[in-house]
Amino acid sequence: MSTSAFRGQTAGDPELARVEQALLARWPENRLEPSLARITALVDLLGSPHRAFPVVQVTGTNGKTTTARMIDELLRGFGLRVGRFTSPHLVSMRERIVLDGEPLPAERFVEIYDDVAPYVAMVDAGSDVPMSFFEVVVAMAYAAFAEAPVDVAVIEVGMGGTWDATNVADARVAVVTPVALDHAEYLGPDVATIAGEKAGIIKAVPADEVTPEGRPDAGVVAVLAHQPAGALEALVRRAIEVDATVAREGTEFAVLERRVAVGGQQLRLQGLAGEYPEVYLPLFGAHQAQNAAVALAAVEAFLGAGAATGPIAPDVVRDAFAAVRSPGRLERVRSSPTVLVDAAHNPAGMAATVAAVQESFDFTRLVGVVGCVVGKDVGGMLAALEAVCAELVVTQNGSARAIPADELGALAVDVFGADRVSVHPRLPEALESAMELAEAGPDDALGGSGVLVTGSVITAGEARSLLSGTSA
Repeated sequence: MSTSAFRGQTAGDPELARVEQALLARWPENRLEPSLARITALVDLLGSPHRAFPVVQVTGTNGKTTTARMIDELLRGFGLRVGRFTSPHLVSMRERIVLDGEPLPAERFVEIYDDVAPYVAMVDAGSDVPMSFFEVVVAMAYAAFAEAPVDVAVIEVGMGGTWDATNVADARVAVVTPVALDHAEYLGPDVATIAGEKAGIIKAVPADEVTPEGRPDAGVVAVLAHQPAGALEALVRRAIEVDATVAREGTEFAVLERRVAVGGQQLRLQGLAGEYPEVYLPLFGAHQAQNAAVALAAVEAFLGAGAATGPIAPDVVRDAFAAVRSPGRLERVRSSPTVLVDAAHNPAGMAATVAAVQESFDFTRLVGVVGCVVGKDVGGMLAALEAVCAELVVTQNGSARAIPADELGALAVDVFGADRVSVHPRLPEALESAMELAEAGPDDALGGSGVLVTGSVITAGEARSLLSGTSA
C-alpha cells in the first residue's frame, strides 16, 4: 500500500493533476488573512454567480459536513436541483463541489478552474495578499452552481463565519451546528467569542429583497443546534440585531426519541412543521441524530413550512434520511476485523465518536490508530480515546502539518502508558499493526474486535483510500 497519491487520486489524469497542483501552490486553508475583499473582487469579475441562487449556509464546530449532506439529500428529495460545497475533502478535491449528489466530474472541475483562473490572476495583481486555495475553490463552486444552474446551494463554511470566503453570499437559512473550542488562534479563546465569529453568517435580508413598505419578501431564518450557554447568547443576539427568525433545538425542533438499529438508528423527530416518526438514519451516534434534526429544521425553514402547514411529506423525509451517507464519519470500511474511520479532530468531536462507538458496537477489544495535525488539542482527544481503546497505534498522515509520529507517540504514552502504545510512522504499517493487534484479542468474544482510525480528516481520508479504494 502506498501513501503517495492519498489527497488527489490524479493518477492517469494529467489535467486534473495540473489544476490540483496549481491550487495547492496557493496559501493553504490553515493560513488566513481575514478579509472578504479578494473573494468579493473575484465574484464581481465573474458576474456575481453567488447571487444566482438561494443559499442554505452551515457553520459550527462539529457536524457541518454531515449536516450539509443531509440538507442536500432532503432538498433533492423534494425535486430541487442542489449544489453542495463542503470542506475539507477526504480523498479528491472534486468532493468539495457536488452537483445532483455527485462530485463534479474531473473534466468539469478542470473547465471551471480554467474559466476562473484569468480572473484570479487579476485579483492577485491588484492585492498585496494572493488569493488562497480556499478562496479560489469557493469561487469555482459558486461559478459551477450558477452555470448548472441550481435551485439552491448548500454551503459549508470553511472556518468561522464572518470572514470566511463562503460568506460573500447571503444565506436565506443560516445553520449553526454545535460550537466548541477549535481554531482558537483564529476564532477566539472561548465558545462565546467563537460563536460571535460564526454568527456572521446570520445576516439581514438584502436591500434588493425588501418591499417598498420596508418589509422583507422572505425572512432569514437562523437554525441553531443545542449550544453552550455563552455560544447561544452570542448567536441569538446576532439574530435579533438583523431581525432574523430563530429556530432552536430543544424549543422549536428536537430529537424526541432514538433507538439503536442495525446499521444506524431509528428516530422520531420534532420539526418546525410537525412530528416525523419512524425515520431511519444509517449513521451512528446521538450527534448524528442531532444533525438530522438540525437538517430537517433547515429544510422546513427553506421551504417555508411551519406549524400552520403541517409536516412536509413525511415519506419523502424518511426516504431522504435513509439515503444519507457521510464518508469518514464513523464509517465501516472493512470487516474481520471491523475497521471504522472517523474524522474527529477536536475533543468535542472525539467525545461524540467515543460515545457512538460505545453505544452502537459491541467491541470487546478496540485498537485505535491516531494521526493528528499541529494546532489541535491532542491531549483532549487522547483522553477521550483512552476510555474505549485497549491499545493505541500512533502514526503520521501525509499532511505537511502532521505531528511527527514519535512526538505524537510521546503524548500518547502520557495518557495510555508505554505498554499500550506503539508507533508506526507510515500509515499502511500502522493499519496492519492495528488489525493484527485486534485479531489477537479473545477468540470467543461476543462482540469481536475492531480498529478505529481517527484524529484528523486527513488521516481518515488516507485510511479510507487504502482500505476501501473508493472516493467520497
